[in-house]
Amino acid sequence: MLLLAFPEYLAQGQRLAERLDIPYEQVFVHHFPDSESLVRLPSALPDHVVMCRSLNQPNDKLVELLLCAKTARQLGAKRITLVAPYLSYMRQDIANQPGEAVSQRIIGQMLAELFDAVITVDPHLHRISTLDQAIPIEQAVSLTAADQIGRFMMQQFDHAVLLGPDGESEQWVSAIAEKIGFPYAVADKKREGDKQVAIHLPDFDFKQQKVVIIDDMASTGRTLAKAAGLLLQAGAEQVYAVITHPLFCGDAEAHILQAGVQQIWSTDSISHPRAAIHLDQLLAQAVNDIG
Repeated sequence: MLLLAFPEYLAQGQRLAERLDIPYEQVFVHHFPDSESLVRLPSALPDHVVMCRSLNQPNDKLVELLLCAKTARQLGAKRITLVAPYLSYMRQDIANQPGEAVSQRIIGQMLAELFDAVITVDPHLHRISTLDQAIPIEQAVSLTAADQIGRFMMQQFDHAVLLGPDGESEQWVSAIAEKIGFPYAVADKKREGDKQVAIHLPDFDFKQQKVVIIDDMASTGRTLAKAAGLLLQAGAEQVYAVITHPLFCGDAEAHILQAGVQQIWSTDSISHPRAAIHLDQLLAQAVNDIG
């Protein structure tokens, strides 16, 4: 087995290879002036190759994965596993307007044709219950970072209230709260545009409480910022945020901090200075489990 790591995700790839006790090589990636990509793999590959790359900013990365997977087959790889802690294009699961591409199905089918197994963490599955409904292969593995986040939370706080900013976040918030014995609540959110959200806090006494907002991803940061402002208005002593996937588009991070959030932490599913929670042990166990 050999792990192939990509330049922007090299540290995470190295940690995963060390956990698996296998060698790793870095994929060479070059971008030409016209934005075409050149990729180069080691010329000799074993039967099983693990490609480790998170799929934020996905358009170039998906093309490069296509090139890598096809080339790996030509170089003799008989089995290719994709470890993509953040999996893109999962939110568009229906056509909201006539003629819209349902990207979840299209990208899922593409990954199913390229890889024998796909491992990801807390994918944004809204109207489907299992990952293999989006990526139609037997070994489509959806992990959760709840244990890793819960352990990290216990290192930071003796007691705190966990808040999910919307109904979709309840599955993560409740799982973490149950594991570490912290109370939790879930807000109600209505999205009114890419950067406009309306949030209503639940009936819960937040006064003089340390509150940690838990969310699976932060993209524009508007949801977290709005929730933080409402919590402070409701008398919360301090507000923190823990995010599985720190996309942080544009001014998202600054916007969250300006809203009064004391500290932001995330997993290392995406390379970012806020990434304090490592996923290599979780991912390595999944790779070993699927063989």
